[in-house]
Amino acid sequence: MVYSARMMALLLAAFIALVTVLFLSLLDSVKNEALLVAGLISFSGSYLLIYVVLEFLVFREINKIYKMLAKVRKKELVNIDRQKSGAINPLKNINEEIFSFAELKQKEIDELKKLEAFRKEFIANVSHELKTPIFAAQGFIHTLLDGAMNDKNVRNKFLKKAAKSMDGLDMLVQDLLTLSQIETGDIKMQFDYVDLRKICEEVVDQLEEKAQKKGIRMKLVDPDHKLVVYADGQRISQVVTNLVSNAINYSSEGGDVTLSFDVSKKNITTIVSDTGEGIPAQHLTRIFERFYRVDKSRSREKGGTGLGLAIVKHILEGHGTRAEVESVVEKGSVFSFKLPRVKGE
Repeated sequence: MVYSARMMALLLAAFIALVTVLFLSLLDSVKNEALLVAGLISFSGSYLLIYVVLEFLVFREINKIYKMLAKVRKKELVNIDRQKSGAINPLKNINEEIFSFAELKQKEIDELKKLEAFRKEFIANVSHELKTPIFAAQGFIHTLLDGAMNDKNVRNKFLKKAAKSMDGLDMLVQDLLTLSQIETGDIKMQFDYVDLRKICEEVVDQLEEKAQKKGIRMKLVDPDHKLVVYADGQRISQVVTNLVSNAINYSSEGGDVTLSFDVSKKNITTIVSDTGEGIPAQHLTRIFERFYRVDKSRSREKGGTGLGLAIVKHILEGHGTRAEVESVVEKGSVFSFKLPRVKGE
């Protein structure tokens, strides 16, 4: 900033000296030698006075403002190209600083708005999902209290429906807790050497009855040997369970759900495919969001909490991998995920 102050002082002093000489030249009694001396004195005095004023009053204050702005944005913005010359350089730099700082804060405001919108949407979804089983159970219980209790058949039917609603509520709360604990790190992955084939066999056994009730054929393509991976067995079992359960929920009677593997030298890919209704392409990027449903009315009828795929996403992220999905409407979907294969299994 010193160079800028000096240049401005020189220009202004020269201008004042020139004006002084021109004014004195109008007087007939002033000789040329006197004009030269007067010009030099005017230039020197003006230069010193202007330089002191600019340096200690104007440019010093500008530098203070500049340094203050630089401190404010030191942690956010770096590598600003600062020009070192030009009389208006300090003002230009301040303008750049203010503009960059405002741009940064606008980005922060936009991000906060997105988070606020996400929070409101999440609260609305949670409230709606909680109200559904609660209101259903309340309706059945109040009906019983209003007199239906005396009819044994009606009583048993309504109590079963109320119990089913409360089971759905418990499942939703458990999924919410699981998701929250995974996101906050309260649930730590317990990695160990596990047999992926055995995990999948247990999941198929567990869901076999559910598939049979819907008239769905479920098949495990068994590789006839261990598929050892380094993972949290309990959490990977949860991933496979959610994917297979979804495949059953969204498959029609007579459909097929297949669990298979693709084994390479480095990875083992677990593949869950179905012949269900499929997922439209525009929804594929959002199906792993919490409570996101392609068709809210139909999806809720099929059961589930709307959190299964979100839990799958977070568990797989904890394993350093992610779920892949391919789907064709009216033909079915294929979900898959990779885990590193243990050598010498």
